[in-house]
Amino acid sequence: MGRFEKADARSRPARFPSCLTPTLPTDRFTEGPPAAALPPRDAARVPLPIYAKASLVWHAGAGVAVLAAPSAWPWALAAVVANHLLLTGAGLWPRSTWLGRNWTRLPDAAAARSEIAITVDDGPDPEVTPAVLDLLDSHAVQATFFAIAGAAAAHPALCREIVRRGHSVQNHSDRHSHVFSLLGPGAMAREIGAAQARLADITGVAPRFFRAPAGLRNPFLAPVLERLDLQLVSWTRRGFDTVQSDPGRVLARLAGGLGCGDILLVHDGHAARNRAGRAVVLDVLPALLERCAAAGLHAVTLPAAFDPPVQR
Repeated sequence: MGRFEKADARSRPARFPSCLTPTLPTDRFTEGPPAAALPPRDAARVPLPIYAKASLVWHAGAGVAVLAAPSAWPWALAAVVANHLLLTGAGLWPRSTWLGRNWTRLPDAAAARSEIAITVDDGPDPEVTPAVLDLLDSHAVQATFFAIAGAAAAHPALCREIVRRGHSVQNHSDRHSHVFSLLGPGAMAREIGAAQARLADITGVAPRFFRAPAGLRNPFLAPVLERLDLQLVSWTRRGFDTVQSDPGRVLARLAGGLGCGDILLVHDGHAARNRAGRAVVLDVLPALLERCAAAGLHAVTLPAAFDPPVQR
């Protein structure tokens, strides 16, 4: 049993007023049966994305061209293939907005407040995540953890500890499948919906944001997210800390041109390790957080960045 499985909620002083501390369940410290997917909204109420409309027009035009001039079928076929290649390329480009809204930076209001978001993917990890939480605490900053729901279900107390410390847990799919971008709309809805239900059950807070595994997606994702009331978030820059074990190189990618409104991506799960077996993110975070502070940038959770502060 991990260090947080028996943690008393009073063992660490809260840094937030009690009225802002999430009320979390304390009696569910073992994994139960998988949660059912949340029911999607009526698909008829979801507008067809612009890329889908354009694709339909493209296909219809190719069909009309063949009917009008059968000898033009090679050109029509080439047009359809080009359309599919364009959609595939957009799905393989994580920061693309061609397949629907994709937040690569925080809203302008958050940038005006000198805010940035540090996002931590692929956890929770029972070894790395606690150390990441301690580093964030030591710099008094909040982060957003895009959690794999299956890992969260395996370590529910650790997932709740993330929220208890003032951070945010968001949806990074149920299983982090390597073929996520090849799923059809039904399978994709089940994968994301199951993760949504699990994470809401564990933390007591339903996620509002989704990040695709490896950032890869297909044209079916945007309508699914719309039906589940989720917003797609990618990043401004990433450190490639799942494959790069040199902290200096990871830091250079994250901190180069660092500015207001940036969304930064690091990993607590699947993290690259140095020769001593230490996750590279643990060597990168202190220097990154110091650079943020020196630049006058404030790291906040995604919900805090998207919700304007209450005027008193």
